Amino acid sequence: MKIGVVGINIGVSSGEEMIGFARLAEEIGLESVWTFEHVMVPVDYASTYPYTQDGKMAATPETNMIDPLISLSAVAAETRTLRLGTGINILPQTNPLSLAKQAASLDFISGGRFMLGVGIGWLAEEFKAMGVPFEKRGARHDDYIQALRKVWAGEVVEHQSEFVDWSGFKSYPLPVQRPLPLVIGGSKGRVFERVARYGEGWFSPTTSLEQILPLLDPLDAALAAQGRERSAVEITTMWVPPLEPVEQLPRYEEAGVQRVLVPMVLMGEQPQEGLKRFGDEVMAALASPS
Repeated sequence: MKIGVVGINIGVSSGEEMIGFARLAEEIGLESVWTFEHVMVPVDYASTYPYTQDGKMAATPETNMIDPLISLSAVAAETRTLRLGTGINILPQTNPLSLAKQAASLDFISGGRFMLGVGIGWLAEEFKAMGVPFEKRGARHDDYIQALRKVWAGEVVEHQSEFVDWSGFKSYPLPVQRPLPLVIGGSKGRVFERVARYGEGWFSPTTSLEQILPLLDPLDAALAAQGRERSAVEITTMWVPPLEPVEQLPRYEEAGVQRVLVPMVLMGEQPQEGLKRFGDEVMAALASPS
């Protein structure tokens, strides 16, 4: 089982704290670190966050939320084996050519350690601030994925659609990984169809085995409709050790989950100290013969 931490760019007091945390994560044997993304947080918003009962995300407008790709670039420079993931970046509100360049560059400088997690987004107020229509964000997301892959192919780019008009250029460097893994995030709406059509991975924002198990059948059905099998998609979800002991991890593996991510917030107010305890109590237990 691959084990990582998600949200390393949220609530940090300094870049040094974030980079030190990532170094320690690599040292204790974690496989990956992941980020969250919001360019801004409204003081108030009418949009409904789909993954909490009250429809609100935990981050306040004053929460430090470092740009994901800048965060992971800093981490890439200070680590050697740690994989780097966005969980997730909001694809339809960004400029796809800029993102294609940034993602390829990050994979290039990290030696092929980057995983680009993307989703359609939910915060209409953020789209408005970014100057992008909230409507048709699903169609825009799907079109952008196809456009990104053309940029990363290294051939002359030709892509005309409702959202993009590209012709007659190339963008280098290319990603080291071929393909650069695209991880589709979400657990609602057409996410399973998107995973099946476009994804090398699926990031399920669930926090327990009980939550993710019912989602595997619709995932399998969507994959089958595209002629793909579950083995073609790497499944990542969140894991909350205080609620599910280490002994639960084999059940995740049996279900087909390849990676679990521990939310950064569980590391406490002193993240590095919390991570050291996690290493001593969890990673050491996993490394010990049963």
